Amino acid sequence: MASIMEGPLSKWTNVMKGWQYRWFVLDYNAGLLSYYTSKDKMMRGSRRGCVRLRGAVIGIDDEDDSTFTITVDQKTFHFQARDADEREKWIQALEETILRHTLQLQSTINPVDAIYQPNPLEPVISTMPTQTVLPTESDPSCKSEPRPSSLPVGPGVTALGHPQTPTPNSTGSGHSAPSSSLTSPSHVNLSPNTVPEFSYSSSEDEFYDADEFHQSSSSPKRFIDSSGSASVLTHSSSGNSLKRPDTTESLISSISNGMSDADLFDCHDDRDDDGEAGSVEEHKSVIMHLLSQVRLGMDLTKVVLPTFILERRSLLEMYADFFAHPDLFVSISDQKDPKDRMVQVVRWYLSAFHAGRKGSVAKKPYNPILGEIFQCHWTLPMENEENAEPMSEGPVPWGSKNCVTFVAEQVSHHPPISAFYAECFNKRIQFNAHIWTKSKFLGMSIGVHNIGQGCVSCLDYDEHYILTFPNGYGRSILTVPWVELGGECTINCSKTGYSANIVFHTKPFYGGKKHRITAEIFPPNDKKSFCSIEGEWNGVMYAKFATGENNVFIDTKKMPIIKKKVRKLEDQNEYESRCLWKDVTYNLKIRDIDAATEAKHRLEERQRAEARERKEKDVQWETRLFHEDGECWVYDEPLLKRLGAAKH
Repeated sequence: MASIMEGPLSKWTNVMKGWQYRWFVLDYNAGLLSYYTSKDKMMRGSRRGCVRLRGAVIGIDDEDDSTFTITVDQKTFHFQARDADEREKWIQALEETILRHTLQLQSTINPVDAIYQPNPLEPVISTMPTQTVLPTESDPSCKSEPRPSSLPVGPGVTALGHPQTPTPNSTGSGHSAPSSSLTSPSHVNLSPNTVPEFSYSSSEDEFYDADEFHQSSSSPKRFIDSSGSASVLTHSSSGNSLKRPDTTESLISSISNGMSDADLFDCHDDRDDDGEAGSVEEHKSVIMHLLSQVRLGMDLTKVVLPTFILERRSLLEMYADFFAHPDLFVSISDQKDPKDRMVQVVRWYLSAFHAGRKGSVAKKPYNPILGEIFQCHWTLPMENEENAEPMSEGPVPWGSKNCVTFVAEQVSHHPPISAFYAECFNKRIQFNAHIWTKSKFLGMSIGVHNIGQGCVSCLDYDEHYILTFPNGYGRSILTVPWVELGGECTINCSKTGYSANIVFHTKPFYGGKKHRITAEIFPPNDKKSFCSIEGEWNGVMYAKFATGENNVFIDTKKMPIIKKKVRKLEDQNEYESRCLWKDVTYNLKIRDIDAATEAKHRLEERQRAEARERKEKDVQWETRLFHEDGECWVYDEPLLKRLGAAKH
């Protein structure tokens, strides 16, 4: 990369509510991205505005390959390249520039009246920087490749990762500019290395979106953390027993005559407690330090995230939120017509996401430990569990045959895979799923790809509905994080031929609503849908049928969430989620972050030791309740299998 790179980009303008073509010049030495209304204006030195790159954060949209953002000085600037290759060139050059001006050793360039001069001890190498000019047309010979790009923010880090705090006002020497075979063009006419205090535009309202920092009183670049570099954690192994436990043993032991439902089960959700909203702002320096250790597009599976962002429950428990409306789930089997059953599957599916997101601040659930189990059940509305026939087997043997019962297990840690299963005995319906979570750093966002599938089985009709899951995105991670879903999902029933396509739309940064979904339901062998659905997955969704009927398909605001019932801690086995994480949960609840971190560390160290022991003894981990079947993970004793065995 040369000292100066220039070329066309489009920028978003809030005034015009659209994209405007501009000519941009990236000055590697000064750490500035300047823009001009045209190339001619650039040659005359008529700079329209600039973005100061020291302390900047680059962001990309995982579902859009041409746009990117730069966040700095409490502003978020939006850019659009002509294609993915051009965006790749700009991002790579910008990251190199940010690396130089953010992660530097003690400065060797000293500011004098806002004009940056070379250090007297440093020889002047060149009086005219070289330049690379991006072609005005896309170069087909220049394809982008995955790069180990750096996205540095916060404290300086040497090649070995040791932090060095830069001086507040210096641009620093850092890396020297990469050499270029191109000669210096004569038309470059820049102001003499003037570096402004803040990024600016001659028309402030048109250039950036300040929403990212509307609650922040300080620029992110000013939060410098002096702690060491982030440690790396291999997704830990777990389990105090290598053998598969007898799930019916001791599960009923806590249930005795005369005890009420409240005595036996805990319906409390730790997320019901308030007081979490300020934690992100309070610990922003920790987040800034974390950002300095990761790269754009980096897999975050092995990165230890700060304890304060944890949600006070395991990911396995979060998956139980798919059944926060168990009445919708069991009503699938009540429908007499295959068309109606397909519609009801879609209705339950679209209702399954809003309960997992509670409150305005996004939190991350605990990474489950290998062998960790979560069990719960729901009592259906209008059902009296006291008079229901009790279960003696299945995922929750202490439930009744009228209940929806649920169990989840962490079945793998490389890759991290969770398997979960739910059923209702009396309704002859079951659900089996597995999800492999693959996270990616996107600058101002974190993307989580949910790889896997689920299967709803209506046993009385021998129908199996195969479905996929949307991806999740944690947005605005420097201010008040929020979650959105994105991606295209499908539901298919091979026996009946009915299918559905569901799209979770991410919010475009140049307008549009959050949390939008659109869906189409198709009859067998027909490309024309008989039902179209649109709305918000955490709000109201409307259906339009080919018959002309229009109605409210789902209103999540009016649907009561039925709370799950979990055995009390004293009745749980030590490998069950709430028991495993109880010390972390308690200390997070009382806001003792140090104690929570220590409790988490103890748990992880114990699991590492057990993993080492298994390796030394050459013993393979044996899952507890699920087994691998091809590319899927299947519950060992599903309702279908048990009913078949009972017939014989």
